[in-house]
Amino acid sequence: MNIIYLDTETTDADENARLIQLAYKNAANGEEVNEYFKPPVPISFGAMAVHHVTAKMVENKPAFEGSEHKQKITELLEDNVLVAHNAHFDMRILKNEGVETKKYIDTLRVARHIIDSESYGLQYLRYSLDFNIEAVAHDAWGDILVLESLFEYLKMQVAEQYSLASEDDIVEKMLELTQMPVLLDAFVFGKYKGEKFADVAKKDQGYLEWLHGSETSKSLHEQNEDLVYTLKNYIDKL
Repeated sequence: MNIIYLDTETTDADENARLIQLAYKNAANGEEVNEYFKPPVPISFGAMAVHHVTAKMVENKPAFEGSEHKQKITELLEDNVLVAHNAHFDMRILKNEGVETKKYIDTLRVARHIIDSESYGLQYLRYSLDFNIEAVAHDAWGDILVLESLFEYLKMQVAEQYSLASEDDIVEKMLELTQMPVLLDAFVFGKYKGEKFADVAKKDQGYLEWLHGSETSKSLHEQNEDLVYTLKNYIDKL
């Protein structure tokens, strides 16, 4: 199974966000793409503060719609495996542009399953795992360079932890882990920050139920799937 490393920068983080930068690398032939596009909606100031791409920078760029790049990535994702960090976000952006994803590996989800870390953000893992690469953070191409290193690291960890030898078996396991929500161990926010979910479940059932209701009341793309899964797990046991 061939891998397509992919990252996007966008007009915003909401459900209607559109593409302004697309970067990907085809692992099979080494093809690299890093392109900017003029979006059909404004770029929010919040988004600019993260990726530093302004409206002026893309005002003379082509639209993604109707471009050869849209046609190419659509074709690539027909038969290959997309690899992205927090893949649901990039997949949603692609869907907003009319591009569907069939198979994907989320390195964020896989990392949560197989390594212990205080944070699982791409740039945090870049430094905590000591990847010796030069890359601009919060730039789609810079993130691709980090993503590729993270994917290779996670492949080694999956191979070791699940006693797998073949490339196909390792990728299949990563596809499987991507679809499995993570049972969180401890709170990283709120009044019980640092305490284990199991301990809070014993003393404050109401808080877990309130938090579950609060999280599931959000739109689907805003929900933390692992948090909802963990809360439901402990609520069902009470």
